[in-house]
Amino acid sequence: MNDTRSTSPKRRREDEDTYGDDGSPPRKRSASRTPPNVSPQYRLAERPARRYSREDDSDDDRRYYRDRPRSNSRSDSRSRSQSRRRSRSPSAPPKPAALHYKPALILRGHKKAVASVKFSPDGRWIASCSADCTIKIWDAHTGLLEHTLEGHLAGISTIAWSPDSVLLASGSDDKSIRLWNISTGLPHPTPFIGHHNYVYSLAFSPKGNMLVSGSYDEAVFVWDVRAARVMRSLPAHSDPVGGVDFVRDGTLIVSCANDGLIRVWDTATGQCLRTLVHEDNAPVTSVRFSPNGKYVLAWTLDSCLRLWNYIDGKGKCVKTYQGHINKKYSISGAFGTYGGSPPYQWAFVASGSEDNSIVLWDVSSKNVLQRLEGHRDAVLSVDTHPTEDVIVSGGLDRTVRVWRASEPEPTPPTSPKETNGFHSE
Repeated sequence: MNDTRSTSPKRRREDEDTYGDDGSPPRKRSASRTPPNVSPQYRLAERPARRYSREDDSDDDRRYYRDRPRSNSRSDSRSRSQSRRRSRSPSAPPKPAALHYKPALILRGHKKAVASVKFSPDGRWIASCSADCTIKIWDAHTGLLEHTLEGHLAGISTIAWSPDSVLLASGSDDKSIRLWNISTGLPHPTPFIGHHNYVYSLAFSPKGNMLVSGSYDEAVFVWDVRAARVMRSLPAHSDPVGGVDFVRDGTLIVSCANDGLIRVWDTATGQCLRTLVHEDNAPVTSVRFSPNGKYVLAWTLDSCLRLWNYIDGKGKCVKTYQGHINKKYSISGAFGTYGGSPPYQWAFVASGSEDNSIVLWDVSSKNVLQRLEGHRDAVLSVDTHPTEDVIVSGGLDRTVRVWRASEPEPTPPTSPKETNGFHSE
Protein backbone atom coordinates (compact mmCIF):
# COMPACT_ATOMS: atom_id res chain seq x y z
CA MET A 1 0.00 0.00 0.00
CA ASN A 2 1.26 3.42 -0.89
CA ASP A 3 2.03 5.38 2.22
CA THR A 4 0.73 8.89 1.68
CA ARG A 5 2.06 10.30 4.92
CA SER A 6 4.72 12.91 4.38
CA THR A 7 8.08 12.67 6.05
CA SER A 8 9.99 15.56 7.48
CA PRO A 9 12.68 16.86 5.07
CA LYS A 10 16.27 15.95 5.76
CA ARG A 11 18.44 18.90 6.71
CA ARG A 12 21.82 19.03 4.94
CA ARG A 13 24.78 20.01 7.08
CA GLU A 14 26.76 22.67 5.29
CA ASP A 15 29.46 22.91 7.94
CA GLU A 16 31.97 20.10 7.47
CA ASP A 17 34.69 18.98 9.85
CA THR A 18 37.85 20.96 9.08
CA TYR A 19 40.89 21.98 11.03
CA GLY A 20 40.85 25.42 12.54
CA ASP A 21 43.07 28.30 11.51
CA ASP A 22 45.44 27.51 14.34
CA GLY A 23 45.86 23.93 13.15
CA SER A 24 43.85 22.57 16.04
CA PRO A 25 41.86 19.38 15.45
CA PRO A 26 38.14 19.65 14.78
CA ARG A 27 35.81 19.95 17.74
CA LYS A 28 33.77 16.85 18.38
CA ARG A 29 30.08 17.23 17.99
CA SER A 30 27.78 15.99 20.68
CA ALA A 31 25.39 13.20 19.81
CA SER A 32 22.38 14.49 17.92
CA ARG A 33 19.13 14.60 19.81
CA THR A 34 17.05 14.99 16.67
CA PRO A 35 14.18 12.50 16.70
CA PRO A 36 14.19 9.81 14.01
CA ASN A 37 12.88 10.80 10.60
CA VAL A 38 9.42 9.29 10.87
CA SER A 39 5.92 10.60 10.48
CA PRO A 40 4.11 11.36 13.74
CA GLN A 41 1.35 8.98 14.73
CA TYR A 42 -2.00 10.57 15.46
CA ARG A 43 -5.13 9.13 16.97
CA LEU A 44 -8.72 10.15 16.51
CA ALA A 45 -9.77 12.94 18.86
CA GLU A 46 -6.18 13.55 19.92
CA ARG A 47 -5.61 17.13 21.03
CA PRO A 48 -2.28 18.57 19.87
CA ALA A 49 -0.43 20.55 22.50
CA ARG A 50 -0.35 24.29 22.02
CA ARG A 51 2.96 26.08 21.90
CA TYR A 52 3.45 29.45 23.49
CA SER A 53 6.14 32.03 22.76
CA ARG A 54 7.09 35.47 23.92
CA GLU A 55 5.10 36.83 21.00
CA ASP A 56 1.99 35.97 22.97
CA ASP A 57 3.05 38.23 25.87
CA SER A 58 1.86 41.78 26.23
CA ASP A 59 4.18 44.78 26.44
CA ASP A 60 3.73 44.83 30.20
CA ASP A 61 4.79 41.19 30.41
CA ARG A 62 7.89 41.79 28.30
CA ARG A 63 8.78 44.79 30.42
CA TYR A 64 8.29 42.64 33.51
CA TYR A 65 10.78 40.08 32.24
CA ARG A 66 13.31 42.73 31.15
CA ASP A 67 13.26 44.98 34.23
CA ARG A 68 13.08 42.33 36.91
CA PRO A 69 16.44 41.99 38.80
CA ARG A 70 18.30 38.74 38.29
CA SER A 71 18.70 36.30 41.11
CA ASN A 72 21.89 34.47 41.92
CA SER A 73 19.91 31.36 42.75
CA ARG A 74 19.29 29.05 39.79
CA SER A 75 16.53 27.23 41.64
CA ASP A 76 14.67 30.48 42.29
CA SER A 77 14.98 31.43 38.63
CA ARG A 78 13.74 28.03 37.50
CA SER A 79 10.74 28.11 39.85
CA ARG A 80 9.79 31.61 38.71
CA SER A 81 10.03 30.55 35.06
CA GLN A 82 7.78 27.57 35.66
CA SER A 83 5.34 29.75 37.57
CA ARG A 84 5.17 32.23 34.69
CA ARG A 85 4.52 29.44 32.19
CA ARG A 86 1.70 28.06 34.30
CA SER A 87 0.11 31.48 34.70
CA ARG A 88 0.25 32.19 30.95
CA SER A 89 -1.06 28.82 29.76
CA PRO A 90 -4.85 28.65 29.73
CA SER A 91 -6.18 25.46 31.25
CA ALA A 92 -7.74 22.99 28.83
CA PRO A 93 -11.52 22.84 29.07
CA PRO A 94 -12.90 19.65 30.59
CA LYS A 95 -14.11 17.01 28.20
CA PRO A 96 -17.92 17.12 28.05
CA ALA A 97 -19.62 14.02 29.41
CA ALA A 98 -22.71 14.48 27.22
CA LEU A 99 -23.98 16.25 24.13
CA HIS A 100 -27.13 18.36 23.95
CA TYR A 101 -28.58 18.21 20.46
CA LYS A 102 -32.21 19.26 20.18
CA PRO A 103 -34.78 18.98 17.37
CA ALA A 104 -34.80 22.05 15.14
CA LEU A 105 -36.66 21.17 11.93
CA ILE A 106 -38.88 18.42 10.58
CA LEU A 107 -38.87 18.30 6.77
CA ARG A 108 -41.87 16.57 5.23
CA GLY A 109 -42.54 15.81 1.60
CA HIS A 110 -41.32 12.31 0.81
CA LYS A 111 -44.09 9.78 0.25
CA LYS A 112 -42.04 6.73 1.19
CA ALA A 113 -39.10 5.84 3.42
CA VAL A 114 -36.04 8.11 3.33
CA ALA A 115 -33.00 5.96 2.51
CA SER A 116 -30.18 8.51 2.76
CA VAL A 117 -29.54 12.10 3.84
CA LYS A 118 -26.37 14.11 3.16
CA PHE A 119 -25.13 17.62 3.87
CA SER A 120 -23.42 19.31 0.94
CA PRO A 121 -19.68 19.90 1.52
CA ASP A 122 -20.26 23.66 1.73
CA GLY A 123 -22.97 23.12 4.35
CA ARG A 124 -25.70 25.01 2.42
CA TRP A 125 -27.92 22.11 1.39
CA ILE A 126 -29.39 18.85 2.60
CA ALA A 127 -30.10 16.17 0.03
CA SER A 128 -32.49 13.31 0.78
CA CYS A 129 -33.43 10.35 -1.38
CA SER A 130 -36.36 8.03 -1.00
CA ALA A 131 -38.09 4.88 -2.14
CA ASP A 132 -40.62 7.22 -3.80
CA CYS A 133 -38.08 7.64 -6.68
CA THR A 134 -37.35 11.29 -5.86
CA ILE A 135 -34.51 13.35 -4.43
CA LYS A 136 -35.23 16.54 -2.51
CA ILE A 137 -32.81 19.42 -1.95
CA TRP A 138 -33.50 21.44 1.21
CA ASP A 139 -31.98 24.63 2.57
CA ALA A 140 -29.90 23.45 5.53
CA HIS A 141 -30.71 26.51 7.67
CA THR A 142 -34.37 27.21 6.92
CA GLY A 143 -35.60 23.80 5.77
CA LEU A 144 -37.19 25.27 2.65
CA LEU A 145 -37.46 22.93 -0.33
CA GLU A 146 -35.25 24.06 -3.22
CA HIS A 147 -35.66 21.23 -5.77
CA THR A 148 -37.39 17.91 -6.24
CA LEU A 149 -35.32 15.80 -8.62
CA GLU A 150 -37.21 13.26 -10.66
CA GLY A 151 -35.93 10.90 -13.33
CA HIS A 152 -35.21 7.51 -11.78
CA LEU A 153 -37.67 4.73 -12.52
CA ALA A 154 -37.34 2.97 -9.15
CA GLY A 155 -36.49 3.71 -5.53
CA ILE A 156 -33.26 5.55 -4.76
CA SER A 157 -30.97 4.02 -2.12
CA THR A 158 -27.91 6.27 -2.14
CA ILE A 159 -26.70 9.79 -2.91
CA ALA A 160 -23.30 11.49 -2.89
CA TRP A 161 -22.22 15.13 -3.24
CA SER A 162 -19.35 16.26 -5.43
CA PRO A 163 -16.60 18.07 -3.45
CA ASP A 164 -17.60 21.46 -4.90
CA SER A 165 -21.29 20.97 -3.93
CA VAL A 166 -22.34 21.55 -7.57
CA LEU A 167 -23.27 17.99 -8.53
CA LEU A 168 -25.21 15.26 -6.78
CA ALA A 169 -24.94 11.59 -7.76
CA SER A 170 -27.77 9.14 -7.09
CA GLY A 171 -27.98 5.35 -7.30
CA SER A 172 -31.27 3.59 -7.86
CA ASP A 173 -32.97 0.22 -7.97
CA ASP A 174 -33.37 0.86 -11.71
CA LYS A 175 -29.64 -0.12 -11.91
CA SER A 176 -28.55 3.33 -13.06
CA ILE A 177 -26.56 6.20 -11.61
CA ARG A 178 -27.46 9.79 -12.43
CA LEU A 179 -25.73 13.12 -11.97
CA TRP A 180 -27.79 16.19 -11.12
CA ASN A 181 -26.96 19.88 -11.42
CA ILE A 182 -28.07 21.45 -8.16
CA SER A 183 -28.42 24.99 -9.52
CA THR A 184 -30.88 23.92 -12.23
CA GLY A 185 -32.29 20.72 -10.75
CA LEU A 186 -31.76 18.95 -14.08
CA PRO A 187 -30.05 15.58 -14.60
CA HIS A 188 -26.97 14.99 -16.71
CA PRO A 189 -28.22 13.79 -20.12
CA THR A 190 -26.17 10.58 -19.95
CA PRO A 191 -26.90 8.18 -17.08
CA PHE A 192 -24.17 5.86 -15.83
CA ILE A 193 -25.14 2.39 -17.05
CA GLY A 194 -23.15 -0.72 -16.18
CA HIS A 195 -24.43 -2.38 -13.03
CA HIS A 196 -26.68 -5.39 -13.45
CA ASN A 197 -28.65 -4.91 -10.24
CA TYR A 198 -29.62 -2.37 -7.57
CA VAL A 199 -27.07 0.38 -6.85
CA TYR A 200 -26.62 0.54 -3.09
CA SER A 201 -23.80 3.00 -2.40
CA LEU A 202 -21.85 5.88 -3.99
CA ALA A 203 -18.89 8.11 -3.14
CA PHE A 204 -17.07 10.87 -5.01
CA SER A 205 -13.28 11.07 -5.04
CA PRO A 206 -11.81 14.14 -3.28
CA LYS A 207 -11.03 15.77 -6.65
CA GLY A 208 -14.49 15.00 -8.01
CA ASN A 209 -13.17 13.33 -11.16
CA MET A 210 -14.08 9.77 -10.08
CA LEU A 211 -17.11 8.09 -8.62
CA VAL A 212 -17.14 4.69 -6.92
CA SER A 213 -20.30 2.60 -6.74
CA GLY A 214 -21.31 -0.61 -5.01
CA SER A 215 -24.19 -2.77 -6.17
CA TYR A 216 -26.35 -5.76 -5.41
CA ASP A 217 -24.58 -7.42 -8.36
CA GLU A 218 -21.53 -7.87 -6.03
CA ALA A 219 -19.36 -5.48 -8.07
CA VAL A 220 -17.54 -2.25 -7.28
CA PHE A 221 -17.14 0.13 -10.24
CA VAL A 222 -14.86 3.15 -10.50
CA TRP A 223 -16.32 5.70 -12.95
CA ASP A 224 -14.82 8.53 -14.95
CA VAL A 225 -17.26 11.31 -14.08
CA ARG A 226 -16.62 13.44 -17.16
CA ALA A 227 -16.87 10.57 -19.64
CA ALA A 228 -19.66 8.74 -17.76
CA ARG A 229 -17.95 5.39 -18.27
CA VAL A 230 -16.46 2.64 -16.12
CA MET A 231 -12.73 3.08 -15.57
CA ARG A 232 -12.23 -0.03 -13.49
CA SER A 233 -14.28 -2.95 -12.21
CA LEU A 234 -13.13 -4.45 -8.91
CA PRO A 235 -13.84 -8.16 -8.31
CA ALA A 236 -14.86 -7.16 -4.84
CA HIS A 237 -17.18 -9.57 -3.08
CA SER A 238 -19.28 -12.71 -3.28
CA ASP A 239 -22.40 -11.00 -1.89
CA PRO A 240 -24.21 -7.70 -2.45
CA VAL A 241 -21.97 -4.69 -1.82
CA GLY A 242 -23.44 -2.52 0.93
CA GLY A 243 -21.02 0.40 1.18
CA VAL A 244 -18.08 2.14 -0.53
CA ASP A 245 -15.96 5.17 0.30
CA PHE A 246 -12.85 7.07 -0.81
CA VAL A 247 -10.07 7.94 1.61
CA ARG A 248 -9.46 11.66 2.00
CA ASP A 249 -6.62 11.83 -0.58
CA GLY A 250 -8.36 9.54 -3.05
CA THR A 251 -5.64 6.87 -3.17
CA LEU A 252 -7.71 4.16 -1.48
CA ILE A 253 -11.22 2.77 -1.76
CA VAL A 254 -12.99 0.72 0.91
CA SER A 255 -15.90 -1.61 0.23
CA CYS A 256 -18.04 -3.95 2.33
CA ALA A 257 -20.63 -6.63 1.67
CA ASN A 258 -23.04 -9.12 3.14
CA ASP A 259 -20.24 -11.71 3.04
CA GLY A 260 -18.86 -10.01 6.17
CA LEU A 261 -15.71 -8.77 4.45
CA ILE A 262 -14.28 -5.26 4.32
CA ARG A 263 -11.74 -4.70 1.57
CA VAL A 264 -9.33 -1.83 0.98
CA TRP A 265 -8.29 -1.21 -2.63
CA ASP A 266 -5.58 0.76 -4.37
CA THR A 267 -7.42 3.26 -6.56
CA ALA A 268 -4.72 3.43 -9.22
CA THR A 269 -4.12 -0.29 -9.72
CA GLY A 270 -7.33 -1.91 -8.46
CA GLN A 271 -5.28 -4.20 -6.22
CA CYS A 272 -6.81 -5.42 -2.96
CA LEU A 273 -4.47 -4.28 -0.19
CA ARG A 274 -6.36 -5.45 2.90
CA THR A 275 -9.21 -7.76 3.75
CA LEU A 276 -10.73 -7.11 7.17
CA VAL A 277 -13.06 -9.64 8.73
CA HIS A 278 -14.38 -10.01 12.26
CA GLU A 279 -14.60 -13.43 13.87
CA ASP A 280 -18.40 -13.17 14.01
CA ASN A 281 -18.48 -12.59 10.23
CA ALA A 282 -21.69 -10.55 10.46
CA PRO A 283 -22.92 -8.89 7.24
CA VAL A 284 -21.41 -5.42 6.80
CA THR A 285 -23.90 -2.89 5.45
CA SER A 286 -21.93 0.38 5.42
CA VAL A 287 -18.34 1.63 5.71
CA ARG A 288 -16.71 5.02 6.10
CA PHE A 289 -13.12 6.23 6.35
CA SER A 290 -12.31 8.32 9.41
CA PRO A 291 -11.55 12.01 8.72
CA ASN A 292 -7.81 11.43 9.26
CA GLY A 293 -7.88 8.51 6.82
CA LYS A 294 -6.30 6.00 9.20
CA TYR A 295 -9.37 4.05 10.28
CA VAL A 296 -12.45 2.46 8.75
CA LEU A 297 -15.80 2.53 10.55
CA ALA A 298 -18.14 -0.35 9.70
CA TRP A 299 -21.81 -1.00 10.44
CA THR A 300 -22.75 -4.68 10.87
CA LEU A 301 -26.03 -6.54 11.35
CA ASP A 302 -25.11 -7.67 14.86
CA SER A 303 -25.93 -4.24 16.34
CA CYS A 304 -22.28 -3.18 16.42
CA LEU A 305 -20.14 -0.47 14.91
CA ARG A 306 -16.48 -1.40 14.60
CA LEU A 307 -13.53 0.90 14.10
CA TRP A 308 -10.72 -0.81 12.18
CA ASN A 309 -7.06 0.12 12.02
CA TYR A 310 -6.37 -1.14 8.52
CA ILE A 311 -2.78 0.17 8.32
CA ASP A 312 -0.92 -1.79 11.02
CA GLY A 313 -0.23 -5.45 10.33
CA LYS A 314 -3.14 -7.22 8.71
CA GLY A 315 -5.60 -4.78 10.25
CA LYS A 316 -7.37 -5.06 13.57
CA CYS A 317 -10.57 -3.91 15.22
CA VAL A 318 -9.63 -1.27 17.80
CA LYS A 319 -13.07 -0.10 18.99
CA THR A 320 -16.56 -1.60 19.12
CA TYR A 321 -19.56 0.68 19.70
CA GLN A 322 -22.80 -0.77 21.06
CA GLY A 323 -26.08 0.62 22.30
CA HIS A 324 -28.13 0.81 19.12
CA ILE A 325 -30.16 -1.86 17.32
CA ASN A 326 -29.24 -2.94 13.79
CA LYS A 327 -30.31 -6.42 12.76
CA LYS A 328 -32.38 -5.88 9.62
CA TYR A 329 -31.80 -2.64 7.73
CA SER A 330 -28.79 -1.07 6.04
CA ILE A 331 -27.97 1.80 8.41
CA SER A 332 -25.31 4.46 7.98
CA GLY A 333 -23.86 7.33 10.00
CA ALA A 334 -21.01 9.80 10.24
CA PHE A 335 -18.17 11.25 12.31
CA GLY A 336 -18.52 14.58 14.10
CA THR A 337 -16.62 16.80 16.53
CA TYR A 338 -17.57 18.45 19.82
CA GLY A 339 -16.08 20.35 22.72
CA GLY A 340 -15.28 23.79 21.30
CA SER A 341 -12.61 25.13 18.98
CA PRO A 342 -9.41 23.31 17.99
CA PRO A 343 -7.24 22.06 19.57
CA TYR A 344 -9.83 21.38 22.27
CA GLN A 345 -12.07 19.14 20.22
CA TRP A 346 -13.04 15.51 20.47
CA ALA A 347 -14.63 13.18 17.96
CA PHE A 348 -17.95 11.36 18.10
CA VAL A 349 -19.74 8.79 15.95
CA ALA A 350 -23.41 9.21 15.03
CA SER A 351 -25.60 6.36 13.85
CA GLY A 352 -29.23 5.56 13.26
CA SER A 353 -30.97 2.71 15.03
CA GLU A 354 -33.92 0.43 14.48
CA ASP A 355 -35.44 1.51 17.81
CA ASN A 356 -36.28 4.91 16.20
CA SER A 357 -33.37 6.76 17.84
CA ILE A 358 -30.01 8.26 16.93
CA VAL A 359 -27.03 7.31 19.09
CA LEU A 360 -23.89 9.42 19.57
CA TRP A 361 -20.71 7.81 20.95
CA ASP A 362 -17.41 9.33 21.98
CA VAL A 363 -14.82 7.85 19.61
CA SER A 364 -12.10 7.13 22.16
CA SER A 365 -14.06 6.15 25.28
CA LYS A 366 -17.00 4.48 23.45
CA ASN A 367 -19.39 6.14 25.93
CA VAL A 368 -22.85 7.06 24.71
CA LEU A 369 -22.98 10.86 24.73
CA GLN A 370 -26.63 11.24 23.74
CA ARG A 371 -29.68 9.49 22.33
CA LEU A 372 -31.87 11.59 20.07
CA GLU A 373 -35.55 10.65 20.15
CA GLY A 374 -38.14 11.90 17.70
CA HIS A 375 -38.43 9.59 14.72
CA ARG A 376 -41.40 7.24 14.72
CA ASP A 377 -39.69 4.37 12.92
CA ALA A 378 -36.19 3.06 12.20
CA VAL A 379 -33.55 5.72 11.43
CA LEU A 380 -31.64 4.63 8.32
CA SER A 381 -29.25 7.51 7.67
CA VAL A 382 -27.44 10.17 9.72
CA ASP A 383 -25.01 12.86 8.61
CA THR A 384 -23.15 15.71 10.35
CA HIS A 385 -22.70 19.29 9.13
CA PRO A 386 -19.16 20.01 7.83
CA THR A 387 -18.63 23.12 9.97
CA GLU A 388 -21.52 23.53 12.42
CA ASP A 389 -22.91 21.47 15.31
CA VAL A 390 -25.87 20.21 13.28
CA ILE A 391 -27.06 16.67 12.54
CA VAL A 392 -29.55 15.51 9.91
CA SER A 393 -31.38 12.18 9.91
CA GLY A 394 -33.90 10.29 7.80
CA GLY A 395 -35.76 7.03 8.11
CA LEU A 396 -38.78 4.86 7.59
CA ASP A 397 -41.19 7.47 8.97
CA ARG A 398 -40.69 9.46 5.71
CA THR A 399 -39.32 12.52 7.51
CA VAL A 400 -36.00 14.33 7.43
CA ARG A 401 -35.09 15.81 10.81
CA VAL A 402 -32.51 18.46 11.68
CA TRP A 403 -30.93 18.60 15.15
CA ARG A 404 -28.86 21.47 16.53
CA ALA A 405 -26.49 21.46 19.49
CA SER A 406 -27.20 23.79 22.38
CA GLU A 407 -26.13 24.38 25.94
CA PRO A 408 -27.96 22.30 28.55
CA GLU A 409 -31.04 24.09 29.84
CA PRO A 410 -33.23 23.36 32.86
CA THR A 411 -36.38 24.12 30.91
CA PRO A 412 -37.90 21.50 28.56
CA PRO A 413 -37.09 21.95 24.83
CA THR A 414 -39.55 23.65 22.53
CA SER A 415 -41.33 21.62 19.89
CA PRO A 416 -39.54 21.52 16.51
CA LYS A 417 -40.75 23.54 13.59
CA GLU A 418 -42.38 21.60 10.79
CA THR A 419 -42.19 22.35 7.10
CA ASN A 420 -43.74 20.86 4.01
CA GLY A 421 -40.88 22.22 1.93
CA PHE A 422 -42.52 25.54 1.14
CA HIS A 423 -42.68 27.32 4.46
CA SER A 424 -41.37 27.06 7.99
CA GLU A 425 -43.57 28.09 10.87
